[in-house]
Amino acid sequence: MAVITKIEVQKRTKERFNIYVDKGHGEEYGFSVDQVTLIKHGLQKGLEFDDVELANILYDEEVQKAYLYAISYLSHQMRTKQEVEEQLRKKEIGQAIISEVISKLLRDRYINDKEYAIAYVRTHSNVSQKGPIVIRRELLSKGVSDIIITHSLQEYPQEKQIENGLGLIEKKKRSYQKHSFLQMKQKLEEMLVRKGYGRDIIQICLEELQDEKDDKKQEEALIYHGNKYHEKYKKYDGWTYENKMKQALYRKGFSIDEIEVFIQMKREEG
Repeated sequence: MAVITKIEVQKRTKERFNIYVDKGHGEEYGFSVDQVTLIKHGLQKGLEFDDVELANILYDEEVQKAYLYAISYLSHQMRTKQEVEEQLRKKEIGQAIISEVISKLLRDRYINDKEYAIAYVRTHSNVSQKGPIVIRRELLSKGVSDIIITHSLQEYPQEKQIENGLGLIEKKKRSYQKHSFLQMKQKLEEMLVRKGYGRDIIQICLEELQDEKDDKKQEEALIYHGNKYHEKYKKYDGWTYENKMKQALYRKGFSIDEIEVFIQMKREEG
């Protein structure tokens, strides 16, 4: 048996206490505990305890330390249950303690995957303009259940997805002004797929793009690429020249009719 001989407040942290004990050989430092552990076990001067009781005290102290660490981790931003568990494992905290900490955090509402998922969808639909497919994949990687994700994505209606998709197209299409309309359309479609938009939303957005097709820009793109390939293949004669021009410009997304017009123009110039 041991008896507590003195309890003193730590100088740096007023919520922690140093416990001094006598195991039959005079007073010595025993251990330190958080205020929560002190109160839970009723630690006070004169209290006797055995090795089993000490083990329970020290175990609860480890739980409290891990709990406070988790609170600090959560103070920077919202986290999912899985993210907190992974962070605690990185600190080499045992699974039994992690389970107790997670239970306390859930009870005290420090972690809530439903609230996290809704906030995540709202943020990424408004700020990063990610599509729902990418958002779903990212939430799954954070351990959020599929049913919670499905519910949270109700915060991202089709109208908002179309608005975001069109906004992304408007910003990105300037980068493809020297491409044929077909190639620009393909690249914009690939971009929307990468951003996580579904085929139905992409189709609607690209139909809007089709309506504003600029024939003048298409002609400028044809002349730009046509002249480049003309300089490359002008050393060839007749059928070989035309075949190489057609293959190159077709890969760039120009129609056969457009290519024929350009080649005829070059014939007339020659």
